[in-house]
Amino acid sequence: MAVVSLALSDGARAALSDWLAQEKALNGAAENTLAAYGRDVTGFLAFLAEYQGAAPGTGALARVGLREMRAWMAHERGRGVAARSLARSLSAVKGFYRWLGRRDGFEPTAVLSVRAPKFSRKLPRPLAEDAARAVIGTVELQSDTPWVAARDAAVVTLLYGCGLRISEALGLTGRDAPLPEALRIHGKGGKERMVPVIPAARAAVDRYLALCPFEPGPDAPLFRGVRGGALNPRLVAKAMERVRLQLGLPATATPHALRHSFATHLLGAGGDLRAIQELLGHASLSTTQAYTAVDTARLMEVYAAAHPKA
Repeated sequence: MAVVSLALSDGARAALSDWLAQEKALNGAAENTLAAYGRDVTGFLAFLAEYQGAAPGTGALARVGLREMRAWMAHERGRGVAARSLARSLSAVKGFYRWLGRRDGFEPTAVLSVRAPKFSRKLPRPLAEDAARAVIGTVELQSDTPWVAARDAAVVTLLYGCGLRISEALGLTGRDAPLPEALRIHGKGGKERMVPVIPAARAAVDRYLALCPFEPGPDAPLFRGVRGGALNPRLVAKAMERVRLQLGLPATATPHALRHSFATHLLGAGGDLRAIQELLGHASLSTTQAYTAVDTARLMEVYAAAHPKA
């Protein structure tokens, strides 16, 4: 995996490439994740090159201290980088340094001890239950081509009915059809999970396949574009945009919001948080716990609107 930058010495460039290769091979990092890691660490190294007057080699990287780290963070905030983005970049730099320290035999304490800037996490923005049902019923009206309409309806039904990520839904192949009662999903980081498939989702996919003009070979993508290639997620987003305008929904009504809605509605119906974590494929329960905040916020809105003393 090549990493090219004038700000990188040969040693630093090779080290970054080796780290990214390991993240892919051992941790199953997705290509988009690897690209983000590469940009973040390269940006950090570019700052060091400017700050120190020369592209740092691996020996110089081992000597980076709190002064350099604080200067980098101040520089990033000074050019308008948001706290959330800076925290993400810092996480990538720390990951690189953990690996580099193990490889080169030094303790990256100065880098690892830097605290990420505080920021308020954005709560998921789910749709109301009636709005989610309306989306599924309306998306099929956005295309005059019957098989395309059935395709879009099948995709959004999977997102809301099974809590899939858009990449997971579009990653299904002909081998997965007809959909079973429980589907094996390969999620982020190469993690596998079993997801129950509701009858409505199976029926929607069956209807799409019956109308689709392309042969569903075992290794071919299940969801196709009009030319027969894999369906671009942007086309699903565009279909959702049209639905949003038609139904008067907020801008947060995106394909990913359907996954949020799946989790929030399960939790509101008494679903177990651990079970929802497994269904969503979250590595950490703390990620899933964001939905408890959503549910609490909804309860507080009801309380404020209805309680005579609120």
